[in-house]
Amino acid sequence: MTVARRASRPLTAQRLGSATLYLVLLLGAFTMVTPLLWMLATSLKPLEDVFKWPPLGFQSRPVWTNYRDIWEVVPFGRYLANTFLVSLARTAGVLVTSSLAGYAFARLRFPGRDVLFLAYLGTIMVPGQVTMIPAFIIMRELGWLDTYMALIIPGLFSPLATFLMRQYFLTLPRSLEDAAAIDGAGLFTAFRRIALPLAKPALATVGVFTFLTSWNDFLWPLIVTNSQDVRVVSVGLTEFQNLYYTDWPLLMAASLVAVLPVLVLYVFAQRYFVAGIATTGIR
Repeated sequence: MTVARRASRPLTAQRLGSATLYLVLLLGAFTMVTPLLWMLATSLKPLEDVFKWPPLGFQSRPVWTNYRDIWEVVPFGRYLANTFLVSLARTAGVLVTSSLAGYAFARLRFPGRDVLFLAYLGTIMVPGQVTMIPAFIIMRELGWLDTYMALIIPGLFSPLATFLMRQYFLTLPRSLEDAAAIDGAGLFTAFRRIALPLAKPALATVGVFTFLTSWNDFLWPLIVTNSQDVRVVSVGLTEFQNLYYTDWPLLMAASLVAVLPVLVLYVFAQRYFVAGIATTGIR
């Protein structure tokens, strides 16, 4: 009887620990979801009900016309199209440049390779606000202000993405490339046909991070664009508020619509994204 009690104690403690862990995770998940639920509830209210006390939850008669009005008050469709174009172009550019640079730093041997990589990696420590004025001057001298070029070109290179790709390529065994070399494959062929297909988790990680960063970018598009023709959604959301008045239901509706593409992207890339986070940097 005593032995049975002793055997049941570790099992009970394990179940209690698991229940506590699940409770903490549920509280964390609820904390993360609450802002989205508040945005959704606010987007379905009339303006006069937004600041009522006690705060109201979901309306018994939701105002769905708020989601129609965001397309009429401002050219919101144009902003979304611009943001998709800029984010996809920057993501594709970063995937190309970071994979090539990461493979070169991982596989090529040349004088000063490690010093060059550390210098390139050191630019991560430089805040973007420091280089923003020189970059703005360059865009002005090139005549790219208020164009897609100013929104896309400076974001095609990422030291962090290069670091992630390099670390992932270091985990791949060299024997695969050596076998390809014996069959007559060159370095670029081995990169394109062997290393790159095996790097899908790292590519998904870099792609999600880059797309999310570009989608949420606000300060740089704000200073290099003036017209609505090239304005992105992060800057366009400010048109729902001014010095004396903010249309909170429309702002929340537009913000929720702007969040959905990123959520959809993460859902589809989740498997590769989690695998990339788990394996990138492990040699």
